[in-house]
Amino acid sequence: MEKLPMFQKLHHVCIVVRDIENAVKYYESIGVGPWTDFPPLDAYELDGYDRPAFLKMRYKFANIDNAQLQLCQPGDGDTPQRRFLESRGEGVFHLGFSVESCDKAEEQAASAGLDVLARGRLDDRSGFTYFKTVNEGAGVTLEVRAPSTKATQGIKS
Repeated sequence: MEKLPMFQKLHHVCIVVRDIENAVKYYESIGVGPWTDFPPLDAYELDGYDRPAFLKMRYKFANIDNAQLQLCQPGDGDTPQRRFLESRGEGVFHLGFSVESCDKAEEQAASAGLDVLARGRLDDRSGFTYFKTVNEGAGVTLEVRAPSTKATQGIKS
């Protein structure tokens, strides 16, 4: 497979957990933090998600020297994160890579034979795309994310 430019700039590692508060306590006990709640997720246009289940997920993040750590506690309902937790238990759900355009990254991925698992976009076309890479050899889901022009308004992608 060709070297895909969208998987060159690691932004974050996302860990799915059963209890986000216990995970935060653990990480803080070893010096990782501070942890910040993600802004509300309700502005996203979704594909591949049950919207009510998506909105029940809880996320926190901590910026460390070379990347961001994210914790995700899936709520009730069907999401890729809930399915991961039920089938594999807690652990790394995805690696998130920074790109300028998720739409362009999706086009490049499609030409390389990667299928989309799920996506979310804000009205400025920023957002995220998860690819079906777990069983293709990556061992985890690979994600691309493009920052929002509205980040100063509290919307984070």
